[in-house]
Amino acid sequence: MYADEELEMVCSKAWPPVVGEPLGQWRLRWADGFTGRANSALAVGDPGMTVPAALAAVCDFAHARAIPPAVQVVQDSEQERAVAAAGWGEQVGHAAGHRVSVLTGPLPAGPGPGAEVLDGPTSQWWELTVGTSEPSVAERHVMTTGKVGYGVVSADGVTAGAVRGAIVDGWLHVSRLAVRPDFRRRGLARAVLYALAAWGRAQGAEQWVLQVAVDNTGALALYSGLGCTEHHRYRYWGPGQRTCEDPQS
Repeated sequence: MYADEELEMVCSKAWPPVVGEPLGQWRLRWADGFTGRANSALAVGDPGMTVPAALAAVCDFAHARAIPPAVQVVQDSEQERAVAAAGWGEQVGHAAGHRVSVLTGPLPAGPGPGAEVLDGPTSQWWELTVGTSEPSVAERHVMTTGKVGYGVVSADGVTAGAVRGAIVDGWLHVSRLAVRPDFRRRGLARAVLYALAAWGRAQGAEQWVLQVAVDNTGALALYSGLGCTEHHRYRYWGPGQRTCEDPQS
């Protein structure tokens, strides 16, 4: 059984930033603003200094790269209590939701009609998962680095659903599941997930892990129906006005 912080490290390796620097056991991350996971400090383990000093280093790293300072920290952990005591607050304005459920489960077996996993992303895959057929350098780095499979499911001659899977330390990390609005409620999400699970087993994985915002009730219900349960939660925290001043402002 993986501890919460160990599983956070697995997920972080499956979602690599363009720039990643260690801060003790913490990890400073930058990807030109593409997703909170790749543009926050993963605050797990010992930063090798006091938490206030580590948070100051997070601020310096973020300001130097023109992103908002933020930390990703396991909910209700000792680290989260220390971050709160240093004057930081929950980053409630985080666009994708600042509270996230980390789900795990055995890889399911089932039919995936019309679904397959590609070795490389297509333009339609990019359109569904990122919103553009011409991803930026940072988007391409985050989404394609490592052992990655690109799940697609077709309907009416187009790519109607897509998902990303990455193999890390024997886990299949699942992200960016998307189905075109006109094709929803046809079972396509399940189909492409079943195909991805079969691909993951072929790569030696036995379990998958997913990070889903707690207010994304539809996704949580889908994954629950596939046998996933909550392992833990994490939250994003940001500085107060006087706890992280930008020296350039």
